[in-house]
Amino acid sequence: MIAVSTGKIRGIDAVADSKGVIRAAAMDQRGSLLKSIAKAKNVDTNSVTPEMMAEFKTAVIRVLSPHASGVLLDPEYGLQAAVARKKGVGLLFAYELSGYDNNQPGRIPVLLPNWTVRTLLDAGADCVKILLYYTPFEEASINEQKRAWVERIGAECAFHDVPFFLEFVGYDPKGDGKGVEYARQKPEIVARSMAEFSKDFYNVDVLKVEIPVDLQFTKGTKSFKGGEVAYSREEAKDLYRKAAESAKRPFIYLSAGVSNAQFLESIELALEADVNFAGVLCGRATWKEGIPVYAEKGVAALEDWLSDQGVRNIEALNQLLGNAHAWREFYEAAEVRTT
Repeated sequence: MIAVSTGKIRGIDAVADSKGVIRAAAMDQRGSLLKSIAKAKNVDTNSVTPEMMAEFKTAVIRVLSPHASGVLLDPEYGLQAAVARKKGVGLLFAYELSGYDNNQPGRIPVLLPNWTVRTLLDAGADCVKILLYYTPFEEASINEQKRAWVERIGAECAFHDVPFFLEFVGYDPKGDGKGVEYARQKPEIVARSMAEFSKDFYNVDVLKVEIPVDLQFTKGTKSFKGGEVAYSREEAKDLYRKAAESAKRPFIYLSAGVSNAQFLESIELALEADVNFAGVLCGRATWKEGIPVYAEKGVAALEDWLSDQGVRNIEALNQLLGNAHAWREFYEAAEVRTT
């Protein structure tokens, strides 16, 4: 039986809406955001200051948090943004360094060296999140190291009675993650990862997962780019269902940097497939088009853009999430322990 403690219930509820659906905005990007701002400004990455990073994040959270049930930030550049969020909106903090260790193969993750679960809680976190690059097709020794890492973090979160959100993103160990062959492999990567990290000993409370198909290779979708086909629309819906069936924990979808239109269509397809997902943690799809606005015209122009297009993006997603499932549905009533 899966037991959920009072502290974990309180933490997940803090980042969910009144119906128990997680409608969270992700703004924990660091390396990718820094590079995007530098590119938009046509400057070297060294010219993008920590103050710029904090300013961008704070603007996004100030404008969009009233339309979200929770926000995901990092403690490196996001402490100011955390304070700027609307009162009553929950807070998740990322616990990992941006990216991964480039000095060894396998995309090995690294935790923030000066932070612990305790200090993240002291900074106001309701939940703790980590990102893991994971594929069951990686070398066994590398995956053993990653699974042990997740288990240690799960134990730390359990000790502090704080919810543990695990985000995993698949990849091709050979380095080709953009083509049709990877698109065909992606459903298995997502489903097997969901099954693995649903195991009790990881102490994961919510799985933050990729859309299990690539709509750009899905014939019959608006996002289909033509050419090679990985699956039909109906086959894609079956793959959504198979991935969902492998989860023994509540799961929410991440946007993975796709366009807002593609992510909305991905959620529409999940609803058509009648998948019991518990919401989203959506980042770049909502706000990334504001990066060139910020780079060219500054923070005031960014806030104007966010107040218009950014709000429209997040509200379009909110409309779809009216049909998502409450996170508590994933636990039997007797399994939700309130003492």
